[in-house]
Amino acid sequence: MTLAIILLFIVGYVFITLEHALKLNKSVTAAALGAGLWALIALVEEHVEEALHPVAAETFALVVFLLSAMTLVEILVHYRFFDVLRTKLYSLGLNDYRQLWLISGMAFIFSSVLDNLTTTIVMVQIAHRFFKGKNLIIAAASIVLSANAGGAFSPIGDVTTIMIWLEGKFTALEVIRWGFLPALALFVVSTYLLARQLTRNTPDAQPTREEKVALSSSEKTVITATFISFSFPLIAHVLGLPPYIGILFGVGMVGMLIALFVNIRPKRVSHLSMDIQSLLARVDITSLVFFIGILFAVGALEHVGILSTISNTVFGATPEVGRLVVGNVLLGAFSAVVDNIPLTAAALNILNTTDPLIWVLLALSVGTGGSMLVIGSAAGVVAMGMVKEMTFKNYIRIATLPAALGFVACILVWSVEYFFFL
Repeated sequence: MTLAIILLFIVGYVFITLEHALKLNKSVTAAALGAGLWALIALVEEHVEEALHPVAAETFALVVFLLSAMTLVEILVHYRFFDVLRTKLYSLGLNDYRQLWLISGMAFIFSSVLDNLTTTIVMVQIAHRFFKGKNLIIAAASIVLSANAGGAFSPIGDVTTIMIWLEGKFTALEVIRWGFLPALALFVVSTYLLARQLTRNTPDAQPTREEKVALSSSEKTVITATFISFSFPLIAHVLGLPPYIGILFGVGMVGMLIALFVNIRPKRVSHLSMDIQSLLARVDITSLVFFIGILFAVGALEHVGILSTISNTVFGATPEVGRLVVGNVLLGAFSAVVDNIPLTAAALNILNTTDPLIWVLLALSVGTGGSMLVIGSAAGVVAMGMVKEMTFKNYIRIATLPAALGFVACILVWSVEYFFFL
């Protein structure tokens, strides 16, 4: 039975990896894989339902958190926060070099609160208006690297970091305290190296005139409340509650606020006319199905003892720090060719340590290692679809070396923190 589970998992993983070539959505494969593995277990074991309870609880916590966070992001998009941001940037009239640093810096900051996909989409849209040719590829690559780096040091900034945080491997303060400087080092090194490749003899970009976005006081209130809601998971954690309770409360609070303004001004035509149900309908449910399937699949591997066997084989029963560090770095490099979500889910059960800084290193590694290839992160894939000039070959030629050197800088800064300042 164990051999059958391993073979089925490998086949499913190959299908997920070849999603685009097979034209088969990875969410469908993950759902079938997760359910199929547990069906195999049920054929030879009794009381499987009891073993499913902890897996279901872990999955529930992650899905509720992500669903709530994605809803809040959709609220920001609908109420034109990013449109306001775009018009502000247009009015500055910066040249390519300064604009690259500004947009990359904003991607780094925003992705620590919002998901890196939304951050990448918004910033690449802005980059289209400022850059052209090779400079546009450089800008898009820098946005991808910055967004991935920014999400890695925040407990709510990236799916992989959220997964590790919800498992209680580190606190919010620990990942921010020990993850910020390594992530910042990656951002600075990679952006500097990319900026050096900009073509300087092109004229400064002059964006076309943009229609001014005017927000009502009610819309500004909704946007402010939405940003405040992103702090609620941290407050809930301090109170001893699961983080998803906090962000779920935030969605409810903002939803009631929207309903209040709609009822107060029912005849006024504005973006407030859309209710929370319509905003929820915009959430990418397929990505949530993918997370569910992967977590159930990894839970099945853990249940039959495969992951513990791998852990003992690779790291030993009492692993040394050096082996854990090397293992995490290799996982980060591996995430450039393999989806980092199943990698993280497996690592949560393979890494046999309670040291929170080792888990911070895992968040940094799998969160940023994928940036070395354009297909290694969701942000990279999205950017490639938005910038036709950003091919796999062009990304390697322009961005792989800056990404790799930034990754090395990230690991070095973490190592200095761990071995000299802990």
